[in-house]
Amino acid sequence: MTNTEQHDVADGPATVVWTRMDSPIGPLLLAATTVGLVSVVFRADDEVTEAFLERLGRRLGAVPVEDSGRLAPAVAQLRAYFAGELRDFTLDLDWSLTAGFNRRVQRELATGVPYGSVVGYQDLADRVGEPGAARAVGTAMGANPLPIVVPCHRVVESNGGIGGFGGGLEMKRTLLALEGVLPAPLF
Repeated sequence: MTNTEQHDVADGPATVVWTRMDSPIGPLLLAATTVGLVSVVFRADDEVTEAFLERLGRRLGAVPVEDSGRLAPAVAQLRAYFAGELRDFTLDLDWSLTAGFNRRVQRELATGVPYGSVVGYQDLADRVGEPGAARAVGTAMGANPLPIVVPCHRVVESNGGIGGFGGGLEMKRTLLALEGVLPAPLF
């Protein structure tokens, strides 16, 4: 995955826009600051959307407003990804919702684990220089504010197990099948 830019949030209040989109894995909520895409949220029905936007606004010190076009490239790239036409996202990312070890792991995942491949929790820990931190990698995946774009679904157990996933195992299987790593679910 290559991102054109990977920014840290600038000081001061953020402008946050959001939109929802339908996808093969259910409704997604996308949020962005002036820096870039800051969050992707699964199962974004009205209740989830309202609760998330309230938390996001408090965290970033801004009132999220419905998007009038800034998120069009993210929506277009996600649609192309789900259609099997996009392998590498080229979106500006705002990393302000993650920090420390989690940010290091997520950035390594974003740049070092290409479409159609997987990496083990331990291998990812080794890549960021923390060989004893395989479980912490799992925690970092669970805290990933940008799933799909930062592909936490590509992290699996070293023994061949699928591992966990914040969106649920069926969603993880669907994403891995889309990328050709697993056979498509039967139902």
